[in-house]
Amino acid sequence: MGSYTEEPQFKTITVKEVHPTFAAEIEGVDWKNLSEEQFNEIFAALAKYGVVMFRNTGLDDASHVEFSRRIGDLDTMRRYMTNGRTPRYEFYELFDAGNIDDQGGVLDPNSPRAHYGKGNQLFHVDSSFNPRRASYSLLRAVELPPLGNGGNTDFADSRTAWDDLDPEFQNELLKQDYVVNHSIAQSRKQGSPEFFKDLDPTNGGQMSRHKLIQKHEASGRMNIYIAAHSHSIEGLPKEQSDALLKKLLDHVTQSKYVYSSEWRNVSDMVIWDNRCTLHRANGGAYEGKFRRDLRRTTVHDTSPTAWGLNKVITNTEEWVVNHNATAAAGNTQVSVKA
Repeated sequence: MGSYTEEPQFKTITVKEVHPTFAAEIEGVDWKNLSEEQFNEIFAALAKYGVVMFRNTGLDDASHVEFSRRIGDLDTMRRYMTNGRTPRYEFYELFDAGNIDDQGGVLDPNSPRAHYGKGNQLFHVDSSFNPRRASYSLLRAVELPPLGNGGNTDFADSRTAWDDLDPEFQNELLKQDYVVNHSIAQSRKQGSPEFFKDLDPTNGGQMSRHKLIQKHEASGRMNIYIAAHSHSIEGLPKEQSDALLKKLLDHVTQSKYVYSSEWRNVSDMVIWDNRCTLHRANGGAYEGKFRRDLRRTTVHDTSPTAWGLNKVITNTEEWVVNHNATAAAGNTQVSVKA
């Protein structure tokens, strides 16, 4: 998508701010006949707010994927479909972000698959552990537990968090121009340390390299690109790297930068920009008791920093090889929560 550095004017949609610095709910979208003007206004709102929620969209799997494709190239499940595995849904572009087991029941919170998903309950950005990161994620509710049983999705405003840093600290970060390694094994080990006690995020598997401080192209604002996947800062001793990553992640995820979005209706959908926000799955009483079916599409980034400092991969087979190396390090289970 393009740049929206000027204050947007909304003519075809209604935008309701839900947090002092970011996040909004949008009303008035004609999902069946979405005009180019309305489409552009949605992404102007995303550039400004980072997170936008739509209520009662009426979208199904097909229309969810169709709208997502209009945004850009989508990540798919194809590279995960090895050793006879088949996708859960008709569309390879849909990722499972729910708690439904292979028999259609409620996933056991103590099952191996649940442990693989616990890292998603930590603040992260989608696909930072891939060579090419994600821009937008689009998450839609298909089935929800009764209201009051938890299951919100939380978001953090990493642009305002940057703005509020001490100027001297900002200058030091810009001067050093740090590069951070991202690994899915890192968030898994943090999310369930006992289950993954024998997993070493530094031993095998893929590390993707991205700048810590970078410009968010859509808005022109600076951003702290950090996540639970963030493993180490190149050129710093481990102790110093761990301390700086913790300091920044703790700063970005302070309550004043966080908005908790409640799922209310089937076909509610939230879109967020992974290049200027973090998110996490918020648990609750529904876990182990009620089905919660959420499905996500993920758009590949096309900005100048899309590939970070990683090798640009155009060959699908090479991508699969890289993924399988990561899977061997962490015994990948394909499930995401949000």
